Amino acid sequence: MAVVRTRHVPRLLGSALLGRLPTGMAALALVLLVRERGGGYALAGLLAAVYAAGTAAGGPLLARLVDRTRQAPVLIGGALASAAGFGLLAVAAPDHRALALLAAAIAGLATPPLEPCLRALWPEVLPPGAAALHSAYALDAALQEVIFVAGPLLVLAGVAVAGPGGGVLAAGLFGIAGALVFASAEPSRQWRTTVTERHWAGPLRSGPLRRLLLALVLIGGTVGSFTVTITAYAEQSGSRSLAGWLVAANALGALAGGLYYGTRRPAARPARRLTLLVAALGLGYAPLALTPGPALMTPLAILSGLALPAVLTCTFVLVDSLAPNGTVTEAFAWVVTSFLVGSSAGSAAAGVLVERFDPSVAFGVGAGYAVLATLLVLRPLTARGPAATSP
Repeated sequence: MAVVRTRHVPRLLGSALLGRLPTGMAALALVLLVRERGGGYALAGLLAAVYAAGTAAGGPLLARLVDRTRQAPVLIGGALASAAGFGLLAVAAPDHRALALLAAAIAGLATPPLEPCLRALWPEVLPPGAAALHSAYALDAALQEVIFVAGPLLVLAGVAVAGPGGGVLAAGLFGIAGALVFASAEPSRQWRTTVTERHWAGPLRSGPLRRLLLALVLIGGTVGSFTVTITAYAEQSGSRSLAGWLVAANALGALAGGLYYGTRRPAARPARRLTLLVAALGLGYAPLALTPGPALMTPLAILSGLALPAVLTCTFVLVDSLAPNGTVTEAFAWVVTSFLVGSSAGSAAAGVLVERFDPSVAFGVGAGYAVLATLLVLRPLTARGPAATSP
């Protein structure tokens, strides 16, 4: 893509991915830390949940602070505080339960909002026009899969080098490194808020944006249900390790879909295209409910991942237009939080469904979330404009 050759883009995109690696590392790093030191799965799961909840809650708060000040101090300060939380976890877990829970909360709450900051910078660093912005958002959405592929491998490397605490320590160090490289880049240093008026609700005072975020919760439910359900499917098929390959196939589909979508022309009416893409996401996940054999399940897993980057790309474009003036960073943070909340809820619901019923039911319900999301975005998310054109 030509956008990659644009000045500042490789550094900003690469450092943002580097600094966001902890989100793909934390869950496994915490499980390994607790189990290697004789703790139980219940504590490991609780620490992972507290970290995720902290990330979901802290993102919009830190992003609002960015919107009202500057990027660099918030990003660097957050990365240092989050790394301190990870460091405390390496010392406290699992023997000092209360301290470990506090440390997990700090590590999550202080997670620097690199993803929202990056998206706030795209209009500043890219050539004018919708095409470059469309390509950048698509590339950004596709490359997120790298975080969840590389993250677990880096955890294993950290544990091999530094023992049980190596995974969480590595997560903290990657967070600091990414934030420093990103925040020291010229566009980030020069970025300034455009706030003209302040409101307690920030970007959430936009009704269409609230509806879009609710749709993202449902979309997150579809995606979040996949890992738990595919693991149950793999166990029923006689090989738990099969789950890893099927998760990788889903990620491969998402990467391919994102790279392809980045070559498409941007939509003249992104709200209309989003409706079609969310419907396609549901259609992509629906065949998983057939639970065929592994040979057929693999291409179905790839198919299920294809539409997600396109959905996210179209969402980013809409958020940029729906966010009230001076709230774009916080608005993008709410995108992350909404998706994370939906993903966590989808995972929890899938766990109940596979225990009480069958993986096919959980897959069907997961696809159903996307159907509900489609209904939410059927009504236009933008003000009335020219007649709709083909997406």
